[in-house]
Amino acid sequence: MDIIASGQPALEAAADHLLVFATKDDDILEGGALRRLNDALDGGLAPLVASGELSGALNEAVVVHSFGRTAAPRVVIAGLGPAERLGADEIRHAAASGARKARSLGSGALAVAVDGESCGMTTAEIASAIAEGLDLGLYRFDRHQSPKKTPNVLDRVTLHADNVSGVESGIVEGRALAGAANFARDLANEPSNLLTPTELASRAEAWAGQHDVEIEIMDEAAAAELGMGSFLGVAKGSHQPAKFLILRHRGGADEPGLGYCGKGITFDTGGISIKPAANMEAMKQDMSGAAAVVASMGAIADLGIPINVTALAPCTENMPGGNAIKPGDLLTAMNGATIEVINTDAEGRLVLADALSYANHLGLSPLIDVATLTGAAAVALGDVATAVMANDDELAAEVIAAGKVAGEKIWQLPMFAEYDEQIRSQVADVKNTGGRLAGAITAAKFLQRFAGETPWAHLDMAGTDDANKTRGTQVKGATGVPVRSLVHFAASRAAGSA
Repeated sequence: MDIIASGQPALEAAADHLLVFATKDDDILEGGALRRLNDALDGGLAPLVASGELSGALNEAVVVHSFGRTAAPRVVIAGLGPAERLGADEIRHAAASGARKARSLGSGALAVAVDGESCGMTTAEIASAIAEGLDLGLYRFDRHQSPKKTPNVLDRVTLHADNVSGVESGIVEGRALAGAANFARDLANEPSNLLTPTELASRAEAWAGQHDVEIEIMDEAAAAELGMGSFLGVAKGSHQPAKFLILRHRGGADEPGLGYCGKGITFDTGGISIKPAANMEAMKQDMSGAAAVVASMGAIADLGIPINVTALAPCTENMPGGNAIKPGDLLTAMNGATIEVINTDAEGRLVLADALSYANHLGLSPLIDVATLTGAAAVALGDVATAVMANDDELAAEVIAAGKVAGEKIWQLPMFAEYDEQIRSQVADVKNTGGRLAGAITAAKFLQRFAGETPWAHLDMAGTDDANKTRGTQVKGATGVPVRSLVHFAASRAAGSA
């Protein structure tokens, strides 16, 4: 899909569909493109407002036929919600909902009316949110389906505004962010027999090549030389070779820079501590953390963010093979710490232990790890927010702020010292699970041992990596969370060090 800018008035644009936005307030027909549309229709929108069919509510998408009064035969009016709450995320959701409604009506070209600067946002920021919403909302994962009919496609989208240069710059940013999130979605939605650790490494290599990102793929032998016994312990049960991905963006001074670590379990059976059969197919998405950190590097590079960032993704399956680790086994991580395995289904923290140890070995700081780590995080926060736990509250606040800019909700859970007691082992330095109570926090406490003194934050997105319905920018399936938060965090750090 092409997205371009134009200075032509949107109502005069030759397109198959026209998209305009409406806020939910008492004078809904008084502002911008909607007022001009209502004038062109000789006040024809007023009855829709009076009947409640057109309210401007968020995610509302109303179709109006123009009968030749606009160049486009059909107009979709997308709701932004209350004007006093209007921000980038509301624009993203409205663009997504409106574009999906237009696509459902038929293939072709879409014209979008971009009103001028409002709600404290520049034209570039508004255009970025629209472009981001378009790409996120129109996402599909249907590559393995035999279509009963040719699916509708919006092959060209034009954003119409007076400030063409502002729109053009906004399109670049919005598409970079959404493109990275959609790449992460593609990886997480892929069936695990097709996305093995080797295939994930291959796709990451291709992605890095497209975005001028350095990549190194470490095999099991190299990981063994570094002493990554925790990561390799998880890999022992699988016939698929494990891969450890290292991606680098060099945009800043000669220093190690930020470290992003992502859990890359391409399928999680639970190992010897095998999971129940019900819904186990969802465990193909247990590599969503790796997908997020790999994908974020493409957008960071595309946007030329002036900071050094390294992404680390330990990738393996967790299988109950004859060589698999067992409850009671002892593993030694790269930093020399010994780990008593209590539950082989607590494997994500085992692979991240070596990723964090390696990040410290490289001198990266601060560190952010991303993982579908615990069901406990989903129990605590549902599918609304990602949990963050950290050894540095200021870093946690920065991560939350980046999520707010991205429209990805993040909520901090405590890391009180009392939780350490739950992961003390009688035979090793630490055990890999602290039991049912505070499961998300004790998992983070385990990881904190391997982050050490380096400022570190842990994102547990077990509840937010998948959407069970399509709404706004969400499309049923993998969400791509928290790719855009990671990009905004890097941009904020770069701006702060400038």
